[in-house]
Amino acid sequence: MADATPVGWRFLYSGRWIGYFTMLAIFSVACVFLGNWQFDRRAEARAEIARIDANYDAPAAPLADELSDPSAFDEDAQKWRTVEVIGEYVGDPYLARNRPGRDGVGSNLIQALRTDDGRVFFVDRGWVPIDGHEAETGGIAADELPEPPSGEVRVEARLRASEPTIPGRTSVGRTVASIELPELARLTGTEGEAYTGAYGMLISETPAGEHGVLPEKPERDEGPHLSYALQWYVFIGIACIGVGYAARREYRGLNPDSSVVREQDRRSAERKRRRGLSDAEEEDALIGG
Repeated sequence: MADATPVGWRFLYSGRWIGYFTMLAIFSVACVFLGNWQFDRRAEARAEIARIDANYDAPAAPLADELSDPSAFDEDAQKWRTVEVIGEYVGDPYLARNRPGRDGVGSNLIQALRTDDGRVFFVDRGWVPIDGHEAETGGIAADELPEPPSGEVRVEARLRASEPTIPGRTSVGRTVASIELPELARLTGTEGEAYTGAYGMLISETPAGEHGVLPEKPERDEGPHLSYALQWYVFIGIACIGVGYAARREYRGLNPDSSVVREQDRRSAERKRRRGLSDAEEEDALIGG
């Protein structure tokens, strides 16, 4: 009689199960979004590796040739390119504060270089162990900072893009919140004549001067983004399996006497019986041995 009016799978149309399916859909969309985000981050990391491979060890080019437009910079084509420039360091150095280094948090030493064609190129002369608080309060003695070479100097540096403004943080005294070149041009009074698209990370100076800790070559590592991306899609599969298992359990509870459930129970009992025999045989073999 139970088979005459089986509930079947009609319970899946209930409000409760529609809610489950809705949550599954929302969870799946979120996982796809996060997975694609990780794929995008992997693509960015691979693009950075490509830039390092193409530009980091390329021969030095004259600054004026590489940056024909002082306000422009092509991140993909020019990041890490080595440029050579001849000029003279001018003015006081500035400190880009809150920069991590091997000895903790310090600052990057930024110095203006007036080139032999009259423009101003900002050079990052390395990391110094002066923390943000000390820099902001102005408690910096002149002899604490590395001295650049005086007179004409030949500089080799790697190009980096001007950094963005950090909301809520401003320049204080001789410190800046980021290496934002238009702001540095304003502070040094070189607006209209400074390179504002890119600055240079120091490689070498001739004649040599004192400088901070220079950065090492960046690692060619795309990170774990691929595994993280695939992980989010695995979570979708696990969630779908969980919902399917819950639906099957409820089906069995609502249709205990259906032919489908009886056949499933018969097969399950047969599998358990076979596993039991195998276990007994294994125990007999162990005892007999």
